[in-house]
Amino acid sequence: MGQCGITSSKTVLVFLNLIFWAAAGILCYVGAYVFITYDDYDHFFEDVYTLIPAIIIIAVGTLLFIIGLIGCCATVRESRCGLATFVIILLLVFVTEVIVVVLGYVYRAKVENEVNRSIQKVYNEYNGTNTDAPSRAIDYVQRQLHCCGIHNFSDWRNTRWFKETRNNSVPVSCCKASITSCSGSLSRPGDLYQEGCEALVVKKMKDIMMHVIWAALTFAAIQMLGMLCACVVLCRRGRDPAYELLVTGGTYA
Repeated sequence: MGQCGITSSKTVLVFLNLIFWAAAGILCYVGAYVFITYDDYDHFFEDVYTLIPAIIIIAVGTLLFIIGLIGCCATVRESRCGLATFVIILLLVFVTEVIVVVLGYVYRAKVENEVNRSIQKVYNEYNGTNTDAPSRAIDYVQRQLHCCGIHNFSDWRNTRWFKETRNNSVPVSCCKASITSCSGSLSRPGDLYQEGCEALVVKKMKDIMMHVIWAALTFAAIQMLGMLCACVVLCRRGRDPAYELLVTGGTYA
């Protein structure tokens, strides 16, 4: 019975180590996704706090590769020291992921205020050229999120670009993708996206932060199971005679 329980715990532990390697790849992907998306929307944020959870997630993902290696070696070699190190590192990573979750919720709450504060400035800097970073950012967001203006397309009337061009038109990035002959003219409002970009940018960034939070929560739960299995193996190694016989290859007299 003792050997069966030990073998079961070891099997689960080895399986969890394989999951850690898969988790490492997923966490690094999530962190990279946040970085790439932030690069598209960074003009709407004056601070880079949104990247802090992503940086931590990538660091955790990298560490999980090492943890998986240590865990597999310790389990196969029956190393008490290795298993103890495995548990300690898992505990540290678990605490780090809890911090990621907390930071994710805190920064997620700040996204709306940050966008509200900066979006008007970005729209005022628009000049309609591809060489200008704010202009590229606005055109990209309006095409990708199917939006126009801050709250709606009429917001363009208050921008410097609209007053300078004097053609009663908004950027063509406001045109619906299904309208091929759209020039952005306000005389044909039906050709334009009706929803403003501010709410959609906020929603997009909040969704990204939720991806980070859920990734951290999911793998924190897996790590708890890994720590539990490692602790079971450690405890039985020191107290269960059947385990000692299993490790040494001995037999009962």
